[in-house]
Order: sequence, then structure tokens, then C-alpha cells
Amino acid sequence: MSSLERQRAFLDYTLASLVRRKAKNGALVLAYALVVFLIASVMFFSRALRTEGQAVLAGAPELVVQRMLAGRFDTIPASYADSIRRIRGVSEVEPRLWGYYFNRAVGATFTVLGLPDFAHADDEIVAGPAAAKAWTNLQDGRYLFRTFKGDSTGFKPVQVLPEETRLVSADLLIMSETAFRQVFGLPEGQYTDLAVTVRNPQEMQTVTEKIQREHPDTRPIQREEILRTYESVFEWRGGMVIVVFAGAALAFFIFAWDKATGLSAEERHEIGILKALGWDTADVLVMKFWEGLAISLTSFLLGTIAAYAHVFLADAGLFAQALKGWSVLYVDFPLSPVVSPTELLALFFLSVAPYTFITVIPAWRAAITDPDTVMRAS
Repeated sequence: MSSLERQRAFLDYTLASLVRRKAKNGALVLAYALVVFLIASVMFFSRALRTEGQAVLAGAPELVVQRMLAGRFDTIPASYADSIRRIRGVSEVEPRLWGYYFNRAVGATFTVLGLPDFAHADDEIVAGPAAAKAWTNLQDGRYLFRTFKGDSTGFKPVQVLPEETRLVSADLLIMSETAFRQVFGLPEGQYTDLAVTVRNPQEMQTVTEKIQREHPDTRPIQREEILRTYESVFEWRGGMVIVVFAGAALAFFIFAWDKATGLSAEERHEIGILKALGWDTADVLVMKFWEGLAISLTSFLLGTIAAYAHVFLADAGLFAQALKGWSVLYVDFPLSPVVSPTELLALFFLSVAPYTFITVIPAWRAAITDPDTVMRAS
């Protein structure tokens, strides 16, 4: 008999043995797959969110310059933009107007953007898809705002941004620069921050240092720093969710260890019979290796496939809000199926390899014992 046929015979016998104890092994596989499902779901979801964040931030400014006052974010004068434009390596500086508006009627905070080249009138407004659905305090079909002076002003909605942009525009309201200053009381010549474009990305750090030297009260933030912050947040949230499930995972691993390191009387009796029939110790270990591999690999595949369907087909309903973050205007967006081969390989070795090898230990102890002693003890 060739080596391949011999291994196939071992595998056939192992599968038949597992089927004979299908209730016990089935419960073990389901519990095992559940743990893999929870960990893989968090892993897939975190990776997909990081990918979405990278796609969104790809269109963000290369460098954002904020002015700090007493350690807090403050408005920045237009004169700062003029001086930064003169720095060698800077190709463009765009002063930006944006802020937050809390709508008491909805109980939600909206992001408001003021554009100097707004394509509509000063009393008109463009809304994001979630903002358009949520805004309820209308007066004569107009969005009603309370200004910084305490009086009210209305804006006629003229456009709703496409659903395809909801990841970045769900809670967005766009108005003219004049209207923005009217609502928030921001004086002329003052802006929220500056978006800076650098000609050569290799000079980004040099330009950042020049800005800080020329304007010590500013904080330049590079796009890569924002991206790293988002990735850290998603990794932290994913870790928190895994910690929540750690109790269930620990209970399972204790159960799996007890199952794998201890043989039942029936299994010891089976090993004794095999030894009496002429099987040697190596044959018994190979058979138990295939048994552990079959259980752990089946559990890994079931848990991973279920996690993929849960995250990318069912929108990760079990813990989507815990990882995305909670908001009154909840952003619902499809996730692109992204799986990291490295993370998947790590999950494979952490879930398959340990159980496969610890099943060999009790089998080795039984296999080196005299068959008659094993059968009498069982």
C-alpha cells in the first residue's frame, strides 16, 4: 500500500469514527465554529472599515492647518493663508468654513459647510441624504436655523446629495459663505482651518516644519496622521468587542482542552482494540491527528464562512454599531468584501493548529500502554 493510500485509509477510518460519535463531535464543532465566527467577524469588519476609511481619506487635504488658542481649536485669520502660500513647496492654500449645528427638534448634530463659490442663492441649502430625511423643523418648506444672535432664519432645500456619497455626506448641510457667517457669527477674514496642498509629497514634513516655525500657534495635521488615528480607533474598538466575547471564548477553550486531553472510556477501548489488531503507536497517533484536524478545520471553515456572510451580506448586525460608532444620524453603507490573507492565516493557525496537536497527547499515552491493560481499564 502506497503512502497516499495509507493516509487515505486513516482518514476514512477517522471520519467513520467521528460519525459514530456524531452528537458529541457535532456539539464540539458548533461551539468551536461559534468562537471562530465571533473572532473572524470582528476581524473582517474592522478590516473593511479601515479600507473604507482609507478610501474616504484619499480625497482629504494633504495637510490641514488649525490655529490653537489655550490648547483648544480656534479660528484662523486669512493672513495665515497668505503667508503659507509663500512657503516654498506649497502649491495651494484653501481657507475652509465648516462647523456643527445641533438641531433640538431632531436631537442630532449636523455638519455644516460654507462655500465661497456656492452655486445657489444665500437663502438656499444642499443637504446630505440622512440630513434631508431627519430635518423636521420646517417653516414654509424651509430648514429653520437659530443663529448665534438667537433669532431664526430659513433656508430653502434645493438639492439632496446622492445616496452613493452617504459615507461622507450623510449629515452634511452645504450653504454659501455669507449664510454660514450669518448663522454662526464668524467675522469676515476668519476661517475654520486651512487645506494646504504640497507640490512634492516628499517635502511634506519640511513644509510642516516651516509652517510651525512661521506660525507657532498652529497645528499642521498630515493626512497620514489622520489615517493612522482612524486605524487605531477601529483596532481599539475591535479589541473591545473581542474582550466582550473573551469569556465565551475562554469557556470554550477550557472545554476543548478538557475534551482533547482526556479520552473517554469508549475511545480508550477503541485504541486498545486497534493495538490488539496490529496497529502500532504511530498509526494511532496519525489517526488522532486526522481526527483533530477534521474537527478544527471543519469548525474553522464553518466559522469563517458564517463570519463572511454576517459581515458582508448581513451588514454585521450583531455588533455594527459598536464598531462603526453610535450616532442619531446613523450612516448605513455597504462594506466592500475585503479580507486580509495575513489575518486569515493567523486565525487559521490560532484555531486549527493547537487543537489538532493537543489531541495527540492523550492518544499517545493510551497507545504506549499494553492493549490488554487499556481494554480492562476502559
